[in-house]
Amino acid sequence: MNLKQEIARRRTFAIISHPDAGKTTLTEKLLLYGGAVQLAGSVTARKNQRATTSDWMELERKRGISVSSTVLQFDYREYVVNLLDTPGHKDFSEDTYRVLMAVDAVVMVIDAGKGIESQTRKLFEVCRMRGIPIFTFMNKLDRPARDPLALLDELERVLGIHGYPVNWPLGDGPEFRGVFDRQSKQVHFFERVPGGAFRAPVSVHGLNDQAVRETMSPEVYAHTVEELAMLEGAGAAFDHAKVLAGELTPVFFGSAVNNFGVQLLLDAFLEYSPPPGPRHSANGAIAPDHEPFSGFIFKIQSNMDPKHRDQIAFLRICSGQFTRDMRVVHSRTGETVRLSSSHKLFARERETVEEAFPGDVIGLVGHPEFGIGDTLSEDPAIVFHEIPRFAPECFALLHGAGASQAKRFRAGLDHLLQEGVVQTFFLKNSQQRVPLLGAVGPLQFEVLQYRLKTEYGADSRLEPASWKIIRWAAPESAAGLTEEILPSGSRLAIDDRQQTVVLFPEEWACNFFVERNPKIKLLKLPGQEQTESLKPANT
Repeated sequence: MNLKQEIARRRTFAIISHPDAGKTTLTEKLLLYGGAVQLAGSVTARKNQRATTSDWMELERKRGISVSSTVLQFDYREYVVNLLDTPGHKDFSEDTYRVLMAVDAVVMVIDAGKGIESQTRKLFEVCRMRGIPIFTFMNKLDRPARDPLALLDELERVLGIHGYPVNWPLGDGPEFRGVFDRQSKQVHFFERVPGGAFRAPVSVHGLNDQAVRETMSPEVYAHTVEELAMLEGAGAAFDHAKVLAGELTPVFFGSAVNNFGVQLLLDAFLEYSPPPGPRHSANGAIAPDHEPFSGFIFKIQSNMDPKHRDQIAFLRICSGQFTRDMRVVHSRTGETVRLSSSHKLFARERETVEEAFPGDVIGLVGHPEFGIGDTLSEDPAIVFHEIPRFAPECFALLHGAGASQAKRFRAGLDHLLQEGVVQTFFLKNSQQRVPLLGAVGPLQFEVLQYRLKTEYGADSRLEPASWKIIRWAAPESAAGLTEEILPSGSRLAIDDRQQTVVLFPEEWACNFFVERNPKIKLLKLPGQEQTESLKPANT
């Protein structure tokens, strides 16, 4: 195949949701139906069950939640699929936001019994800001669910996006039997399988077939026929152009845990979702078939291979063709580097990849100089916009266990901080050089301590700090900042780039200081111009 043909068959997408809506379960079932795994795992696996592929960390399997984004690449029919599973918990939202910079489409999972929840709204707004096409999966129809028409109405009222139901549920809870495919005008009845580990057997019928009437209760059948007639009479038509523009979301109903509707979602998504498109750079839009190779780092993960204490940088390819051992320019340093250790990723599993194309996500090992947002390109003029940084909202001092573990503690902390999820600061005028950690949510601290212990054998003690607000001093204002002019309870600190920051205990203290010191300029993030997102060039 030529470059354009390879690009056309790539699909790169993320799955997003509020915690417990079924995101990781759906990820596992898409792998099952995509032929990437032969047996689907469970998020909370018992002894006789297999754990999920995407939740590879031991902590994830113990807690039953995703704490890190995972890349899963596999072939399905004529497509090459790059599927990114993301954490749902708000404390890990920075990791999820970074992943959304690297995808071309999103599957949004909604619990049909609860409707749209807070984290779903936040993630949706990020997708809207970038113009990412969104496909919606109303999950958990095997439990009592809200009326499907009410769920569609909520999409428009709360998220401001029109929904087009591609299929329609046949009942809910114990009465849920399957879905009606509005495209083919056929009923798909599913059979439950033990633990949802295998593909659900399916039978296909016309809506008026006797088998359909006999399988569904008279009340559910009559209600379904009435709703379908209403949709056909008053519902909007399917508009593929609006889907690609992020103005219309195709809606699918089903039950991921029971494998109901997963195949229909996968097939329709791959058909209607976009291939890789142009990306904005400092010098304008870069088309995927632009000949020089280019891509950007959006994630760094340590110790995925327990046998080797290495780091893997996740690279989204934006243009040209990647070949192993190629030489590229590292935008931040200007140095030329050789990409010899390149891998195709499937959760923690990896295999050497010789070539890759726009849309693919590959792993690069052995490059500690790489950082989040770095551009790698054969053309030094191509530099993609930096990935947004997030201001920490929680702070804590991290103490080592003692001199005997000091070397392990320091090495482990330095290694894990390179992932860029937890930020580190040092207080000015402090007698002890104890790292001050900052993160979007406190669970990040728990993960860091757990990994220090299990991956490096280093115990630690966390001392919560009272600061809640952080501001960076503009370079021209840093020299005039002293602790004597700060409000009570505030402190000065230095970040990992040697920039001065101010820590405030409350929002009012920050506002009071700004009013009293108008000549001192404080920023919510270092370099406000760096907050522009990596938008696709067609938005």
